[in-house]
Amino acid sequence: MLEVKAVDKPDERRDFPRGHLEALHLTGLDFAVGTFEPGWRWSESVAPIAGTASCMVHHNGYVVQGRMHLRMDDGGEGEVGPGDVFVCPPGHDAWVVGDEQVVLYDFAGTMANEYARS
Repeated sequence: MLEVKAVDKPDERRDFPRGHLEALHLTGLDFAVGTFEPGWRWSESVAPIAGTASCMVHHNGYVVQGRMHLRMDDGGEGEVGPGDVFVCPPGHDAWVVGDEQVVLYDFAGTMANEYARS
């Protein structure tokens, strides 16, 4: 069965402080477009919604625009920017670097299903 959906017509949108998520749900794949404004930080904008100390969602991502810093609970950290593909396991904080909006695509499936939900 072939399924095709357009990114500009998401199945749902979840808003949170300084950002939002637009999700498309297909058989075997949940795809998300995350938009994060300057000043966004997971521990401030999403943690109160998720109810966890750090993000417990696994991400397989591709950065379209902007820069984001990721810090793992174990102390490891790195930064991603336009054109970067990344894998980030559960147990991390993240924040927008600089004054440019971050737009990223997440192919993990769990982001579209679990992110920014209580």
